[in-house]
Amino acid sequence: MRLAYYPGCVAQESGKELDLATRWVCRKLGIELVEFPNFSCCGSGFIDEANSVLNVALNARNLAIAEKAGLDLLTVCSTCQGMLTLANRRLEEPAVKTKVDGALGQIGVSYHGGTSVRHLLQVLTESIGPEAIRRQVRRPLTGLKVGAFYGCHLLRPAAEMRSESAEDPHSFEDLIAALGATPVMYRGRVMCCGFPILFVKEETANRIAGHQIEDAKAHGAHAMATPCPLCHISLDSFQNLAERAVGRDLDMPIFHLPQLVGLALGATAEELGLPRHLVSTDSALQRIGEVAVPT
Repeated sequence: MRLAYYPGCVAQESGKELDLATRWVCRKLGIELVEFPNFSCCGSGFIDEANSVLNVALNARNLAIAEKAGLDLLTVCSTCQGMLTLANRRLEEPAVKTKVDGALGQIGVSYHGGTSVRHLLQVLTESIGPEAIRRQVRRPLTGLKVGAFYGCHLLRPAAEMRSESAEDPHSFEDLIAALGATPVMYRGRVMCCGFPILFVKEETANRIAGHQIEDAKAHGAHAMATPCPLCHISLDSFQNLAERAVGRDLDMPIFHLPQLVGLALGATAEELGLPRHLVSTDSALQRIGEVAVPT
């Protein structure tokens, strides 16, 4: 399987462990990542709020690069997945397509709508499948209870994303079970992490993140895992602020999706970049018999 790799911004900078883990898992599963250094940011939270048509054009350019290479596009960020998928949907509107085609024409680019955008979670659960992954597990995550945290943009807006149920998804839980762990069901798994308002209402955003972690913990989760690096920032990087906002210790390890998969497939904590996390994952590693990461 060959896919155009769109890592997004966070995985190339503050969340480099996500990129590291993605590459390890893809090598292990025989997925060839084709890189395009001329991919640009998806514009979420900035350009899309100021000029939605310009943002569609920006993403159409990214989609055109993959289309020209004859490849589907792989994302590891739910927000990037949302922006790129929504661009495809908006281009179904004649008025938008006319404006975007005009903008792209000025830089000698054309996009014909042939690029499918696929998140790593979808590739793992739909193209490869939980049972095929189960057969490659070398370190079953037995004894570890994991709360999947889908976040917003992988599932919503439902009419445009055309994915699984936004209220009762199951793909991530199916994958967690295939890895040998026990999926934890809780309401917060499909709720917002608070990141979209982090820079305008910081305390509210941190309280939202804290409540989602509390919810997972109340239902027995030893750790959480997310397919979105922005959710990871809210839940891991700012967990100390979330603790302050909800007035209690949380101490919840937060895994990126490919890190959890990589652990089950036999990768070491260092190969997956786990020492980069601000909340230690040692307690989760000890439950599966992995040596704790030195601090």
